[in-house]
Amino acid sequence: MRTLTSIAAIAMILVLGSVATAGEAPGIMREITSVEMAKQMSPGWNLGNTLDALPGETSWGNPRATQELFNAVKAAGFKSVRIPVAWAAHADSDDTINRSWMARVTEVVTYARKAGLYVVLNEHWDGGWQQPTAAKQAEVNARLAKLWTQIAVNFRDYDDYLLFAGTNEVSVQGQYGSPTAENAAAQNSFNQTFVTTVRATGGNNAKRELVVQGYNTNIDATVANAVMPADTAPNRLMMEVHYYDPYNFTLNDKSPVWQWGAIATDPKATDTWGNEAYADAEFAKMKATFVDKGVAVILGEYSAMMKAEYEGHERYRVYWDAFITKSAVKHGLVPMYWDAGATGNHAAGLFNRTTGAQPYPYLVDAIIKMAQ
Repeated sequence: MRTLTSIAAIAMILVLGSVATAGEAPGIMREITSVEMAKQMSPGWNLGNTLDALPGETSWGNPRATQELFNAVKAAGFKSVRIPVAWAAHADSDDTINRSWMARVTEVVTYARKAGLYVVLNEHWDGGWQQPTAAKQAEVNARLAKLWTQIAVNFRDYDDYLLFAGTNEVSVQGQYGSPTAENAAAQNSFNQTFVTTVRATGGNNAKRELVVQGYNTNIDATVANAVMPADTAPNRLMMEVHYYDPYNFTLNDKSPVWQWGAIATDPKATDTWGNEAYADAEFAKMKATFVDKGVAVILGEYSAMMKAEYEGHERYRVYWDAFITKSAVKHGLVPMYWDAGATGNHAAGLFNRTTGAQPYPYLVDAIIKMAQ
């Protein structure tokens, strides 16, 4: 006869999707394609400027991540979380990752899984060492293989609610235009190294969903240049891009552009490009190039900052976030809102990182509703 404690433990395992920890049996890996899984992940949220902060978790102004924060994210209606991580910055000269850092990342991933969220765990900026040039290609690939072998082995027994993402916004430092053939080839090789390395660690990683990126996560560059890696697991890859168009509205705090889209009333306060039709067209390219061919797409970052110095701006910020969310989902992309933590003017945070409270519940509500 099972005790109440054992019954409760079994129920908890079922709720959490069979999260495996050290010494337990591996978590469940479902027979599910990337496109099928993507339909379960919208909308998503980013734990930005935290585990990717340098030199440490609180260095960029955010508190340590807690179980309560992830519980709040889940309760708000988000279904997945992207956890950006700096790995090389916490490794020795031979790229052996510090044990305490691996343990802390594992703890945070477990928080998110206990909250019932899908987790996309990545290798983030990390000081910008992933330069996609012929001169650096071999060095970067060797480093990616060393780091991802350790990460993949550490999380090998976790179930398929944990996804790995190999890189982030890889581009030549200081260059923001279209990639050269050399740049694109280097980035494609990084993606292949990541996939080959993770698969070689075996266990649940033989079938885990893996996320690769297009050059600088730019949609047009991705459509034109990305080559999907060869993979031993069929239909288990996703492509990632980001979206911050138009830049003057979403990210440029010095720009007088503060209105957006069809509801704009002042032509001088808007950009002449990057409107609703443009966003739809960009996401349609990703659908046709990837989703329709069995490769799910993660919109790994998107958000628009507050510009409180312009009266009425909040209406346009909410409208942009809502439209981008809805268009992404309509085209089969998983929108994952970029939240760097700060919630004041010229920021875009959705949660108080200490309490989990929502400073702008109407914005969260709009994102959740548009993802349905």
